[in-house]
Amino acid sequence: MNEIIKIESITEVHDFFQLPKPKHPLVSVLPITDEITNFDYGNYSYNFGFYQISLKMGISGSLTYGRNSYDFQEGTMVFMKPNQAIRIENSQEYKGASGWTLLFHPDLIRKSELGKIINNYSFFNYETNEALHLSDDEKKSLTELVTKIEKEYNQNIDKHSQELIISNIDLLLKYCKRFYDRQFYTRTNLNRDLITRFETIMLDYFNSEKPKELGVLTVNYCAREMSMSANYLGDLLKNETGSSAKEHIQSFLIEKAKTKILGTTKSISEIAYDFGFEYPQSFNKLFKSKTGLTPTKYRSLN
Repeated sequence: MNEIIKIESITEVHDFFQLPKPKHPLVSVLPITDEITNFDYGNYSYNFGFYQISLKMGISGSLTYGRNSYDFQEGTMVFMKPNQAIRIENSQEYKGASGWTLLFHPDLIRKSELGKIINNYSFFNYETNEALHLSDDEKKSLTELVTKIEKEYNQNIDKHSQELIISNIDLLLKYCKRFYDRQFYTRTNLNRDLITRFETIMLDYFNSEKPKELGVLTVNYCAREMSMSANYLGDLLKNETGSSAKEHIQSFLIEKAKTKILGTTKSISEIAYDFGFEYPQSFNKLFKSKTGLTPTKYRSLN
């Protein structure tokens, strides 16, 4: 097993890259340079105790984040949350690499409104092939915000500094959410293909013995089959259809259940087990929440 190197603070990052001490203990902006991209990261994984948002230009390669390998290309953004194991593998030497990495510690935002809602930004949990690809104007907008953050902590820190830094981070994340929504929208044909694949996975699952073996179909199972994160799948479906991945699965299950209830003589308990429910009561509760009727009542009225 590869050794994991833990880097808990912003100061430790600066020490690691032999950079000057940070101007602020909880936030820093590192320019992406040839020295950093060609740094020998060794045969190690890294665990960072803070958030990282990077805009990478002039670079191609991969890093392992969570369970999968993450490819980054020209003008892509990478989002990483604290305490995730990261492995960096550069496939070649780079010249002319550019961009920036914003680092901020959870303590910076812990008492703020952003600290309460940052987990709502699901792109911190995206994985393979789920990078944010930016237009030139979008790169410019985000870089201007990062420049404001950098300028704020480089001047004399006063009682307003932290609030202004957090406000700009919050605005940066809001813009990233907006740009991801744009990306979902502009890739609508690809997204429809993915939705078709998602529906095929659901159908294959319910037509097999997997419900009895693995239990009720989950979003995580579908996402793994599609080589993407559950968060990305959920956001894609929400943007395309207005319904979450979980809602899609439940609706699909209910339609299949209706067919079994009316088309077979199996008991409701047997049907519940066929769909992977350990307890028939859970199936009854879901069915009633979606149809307004218990399975038994639905069968008697049809």
